Amino acid sequence: MQSSALPRRTPSPWAIVAQVAAALAAGMGIGRFVYTPILPLMHTQAGLSSRLGASLATANFIGYLAGALVGIAVPAVVRSAVALRYSLVVLVVTLALMPVTQDGTVWFLLRLVAGAASALIFMIAVSAMLSRLHAHAHHLVGWAFGGVGAGIALSGLLVVAVQAASTWQAAWWTCAALAALLAAVAWPLAPQPQPRTSTAAEQAERPRTHRWFLALLASYTFEGIGYIIAGTFLVVAIQQGAKGWLGGGAWIVVGLAALPSCTLWTRLAHRWSRPALLLTSLIIQAVGIALPALLGGATPALVSAVLFGATFMGVSTIALSIGSHLQVPRAVAVLTAGYSAGQILGPLLAAPLLGHGYHEALLLGSAMVGVAAVAAAAVCVRFPHHLGPVTSAA
Repeated sequence: MQSSALPRRTPSPWAIVAQVAAALAAGMGIGRFVYTPILPLMHTQAGLSSRLGASLATANFIGYLAGALVGIAVPAVVRSAVALRYSLVVLVVTLALMPVTQDGTVWFLLRLVAGAASALIFMIAVSAMLSRLHAHAHHLVGWAFGGVGAGIALSGLLVVAVQAASTWQAAWWTCAALAALLAAVAWPLAPQPQPRTSTAAEQAERPRTHRWFLALLASYTFEGIGYIIAGTFLVVAIQQGAKGWLGGGAWIVVGLAALPSCTLWTRLAHRWSRPALLLTSLIIQAVGIALPALLGGATPALVSAVLFGATFMGVSTIALSIGSHLQVPRAVAVLTAGYSAGQILGPLLAAPLLGHGYHEALLLGSAMVGVAAVAAAAVCVRFPHHLGPVTSAA
């Protein structure tokens, strides 16, 4: 007698895009980046010092590195729907608890745990995206990555709206509620099962691409240093001596520019090589980060926001794509670990400069992205564009 159970329906590509985008919007756009527009509110209303503000940023990045290391040590976690759901719940809870206290130690621990949850959400969502969308149009991956920009823009709008009528506590709570809604959309996302383990013969036949991967890892690590300095301090740097709306407005522009940027970069990859695009995007980003430190006024600030927003997720999209192409085992987790290590170093390197304001920190961030561009130039040299089918780099 045949079973009457219906076969499990395979989600459509656009459903997967929506789920991945929602996960990245919650885990990255809000979980990682909502601290940036809330930081000025916490300075003025909660008495948060610049040094403690940098420490809280560092705590989040340490947690992110810890989550990335879990992905390297336990590869099955990166393909676990259960781990994704637990991470989404933990993230929402940590966001909601931030306004409950004004204890710096508790804040540090909450941002630490939130960082680990964000890393797991990112790796699991990207793993699901790369495995389930690899046979579909490349622009779908771009739209999925655009969830980060959507999360930044939506949470930035919420913070600006709340700022006009309420407190820093309300900003955290409303963004926690938004993260909960996005988590509900991402809840059905399920990565594909772990593929069979490669045999010794297959591993021996794997192309030797470590030279390019090491240069890529160096580039992505320095990008982590530079981009996170801008991602953390761009709003307060712009607001130095500017109108109150400009910092928050610039952050919304960052999110809006990031939203379609990954799709644009993936389309450009049909015309130019990915290493060349990585180099180009890093140069553009370095210029964008430096602009508010060199030129005052609304126009440089908004141009900076567009250039930064249009490149920082594009760099991630391109770098992870190159890592997968090079067929290095667990490339996504290894690159994420390097990126997060850079993000820990970023605020630590910037902290001694904050006594004189935030402009010097932005110049440091721009310089670090410039170093990342130099490493990306090394990736371009005799890059192996044709390696055959990719096995699994997640």
